[in-house]
Amino acid sequence: MQYKATVSLVSLALLATSVQAEVFVAPFGGYSFGSTEFDIGDLNSQQTDKLKITESEHYGFMAGVTTKDPGNIYFLYSTQKTDLRSNAFSADVFTDLDVDYFHVGGSLFFPNGRVKPYVTVTAGVTHMRPSNDFSNETRFSMGFGGGVAYDITSQVALFADVRGYATFVNSNNSFFCGPNECVWNISADIMWQGQGNIGLEVKF
Repeated sequence: MQYKATVSLVSLALLATSVQAEVFVAPFGGYSFGSTEFDIGDLNSQQTDKLKITESEHYGFMAGVTTKDPGNIYFLYSTQKTDLRSNAFSADVFTDLDVDYFHVGGSLFFPNGRVKPYVTVTAGVTHMRPSNDFSNETRFSMGFGGGVAYDITSQVALFADVRGYATFVNSNNSFFCGPNECVWNISADIMWQGQGNIGLEVKF
């Protein structure tokens, strides 16, 4: 089970850090944008179309430990309530869709007083949950990004970052199957999606 594997990775990462490390939690919110457009086809009627995840708000949290680099190791969860539309200029909704990211990652900081620019890399799974009796889909994904944190106090920091996620869909796979059969076929290798985030980090 991919979720169990993710939890195991988090546990190993936490054990690998120093006992002097600080634990932190960091709730965040933001906007998801720039999703890849899919070419899809109906396997029965041979009808073709293009679908795209609609841009919308998301929210989530990170939880992890600091490292001496300076940096951190963390688990990230992000969820977006959105939909799939036939194109960016149409109100024709194919299905409602929830997009969840379950990732393990790390950041490297470049402190300059209270201001700490950073880069970050993550890996995990993307879980897509459509409505209308379509099947859920879970795919391996990777993330990367950069941002800046500002230390309000030694234990509290405000941060903002931009992240990109690459979900490995695999081309020509049946996708979002219905209750009886997989009627839609997707032609894509990677689904790209961007995020802009702002949040608050609290250390313990």
